[in-house]
Amino acid sequence: MDDSDKRAGDKPVPDNVLQFMNAEQLLTYRSMQGFGWHLKYLRHPLFQKPVLIMIHPDTHEIGVIEEDGTFNSEPNITLRDS
Repeated sequence: MDDSDKRAGDKPVPDNVLQFMNAEQLLTYRSMQGFGWHLKYLRHPLFQKPVLIMIHPDTHEIGVIEEDGTFNSEPNITLRDS
């Protein structure tokens, strides 16, 4: 299994991250920031829409902002150790 970093030097959260969000996602993103959540990664799978992954720094909970703007606090994802 190849565990190499696939970002090839890209940042986990690009400087232009807001360009990857639709209006519903942006609204949820701003709302979750108010509760202490931070954007941890922006996954951009090949030929798929970007996935916005947030983390709460106090509890280390992970959540995903879905394309329709809903916040999924129980996503079925696996993250690499960072």
